[in-house]
Amino acid sequence: MSIDVMKSQKLTIVQAVTDGLQTMMREKKEIIIMGEDVGRNGGVFRATDGLIDEFGEERVLDTPLSESGIVGTAIGLAINGFLPVVEIQFLGFIYPAFEQIMAHATRIRMRTMSRFHVPIVIRAPYGAGVKAPEIHSDSMEALFTHMPGIKVVCPSNPYDAKGLLISSIEDPDPVLFLESLRSYRAFKEEVPIGKYTVEIGKANRLMEGEDVTIIAWGAMVPVAMKAAEKVKGEGISCEVIDLRTLYPLDHSMISESVQKTGRAIIVHEAPATSGLGAEIISVIQETSFLYLRAPIERVAGFDVPVPFYALENHFLPSEGRVTKAIEKVMHF
Repeated sequence: MSIDVMKSQKLTIVQAVTDGLQTMMREKKEIIIMGEDVGRNGGVFRATDGLIDEFGEERVLDTPLSESGIVGTAIGLAINGFLPVVEIQFLGFIYPAFEQIMAHATRIRMRTMSRFHVPIVIRAPYGAGVKAPEIHSDSMEALFTHMPGIKVVCPSNPYDAKGLLISSIEDPDPVLFLESLRSYRAFKEEVPIGKYTVEIGKANRLMEGEDVTIIAWGAMVPVAMKAAEKVKGEGISCEVIDLRTLYPLDHSMISESVQKTGRAIIVHEAPATSGLGAEIISVIQETSFLYLRAPIERVAGFDVPVPFYALENHFLPSEGRVTKAIEKVMHF
């Protein structure tokens, strides 16, 4: 969809999330916002700021500090005709709700042979880079991409944040909607006023290239773009793909790009072992192995909890680490 600047506004990612919620709440009275401090306080990052004033306390609900209770209640509401949008303050706080998501939200459609659906959106800020304590900085998206029955989306920019959020709310099944902490207010871009959608399951090719495919999502997309721009001066042409949806993956775009370039680098801030990068490598191996001109590289977090502040930047993938990976695969 093209953006008409006369009908758009410059927003940050967190503002785009608020705009998307407001847009859909005006259209669908079944939408209920639930979470800790989402009402009068507007959420810990102010993503729901002002919504209680427009829609009232019956649609913007401050909950007890109980992630399992929040998600469990939302599941019950969803199968009875409501459209709950749940906020988990940090992705690292979602673990008490894991059983509700794994054993119930993802299975009720199958369990009832599609008699009931669970149209619930679980919003969760994630990732390091803001000097928060380690549980607050977790990036464990791979846990949820191993769950059939739930979609996982992760926008990297304001336009996608609003469009994907609207698509998530309209999806008949559960969606985990991940929002990068470090990207919340990092930059602004034009976002259309009113309703529009970005299709779940479709990646976005941000940069065309011939030599190397770089695959990233969320906060790692700007890191990948900076590295790609840097190596242009060395005559290396990179293709950068923003996955946008982590489950289901866009197999077609991944394989098409790697078959063109013959080289692939995957960038994510979660620990490398059993991270989503491993699944992407499997996709490439299964669809594009004979096209590869070099081993696939991963630039990821280390296999430790996110360290405290002095070492946090060392833990995160950086432009320098991605640049080294580019140079490495180009030497084959």
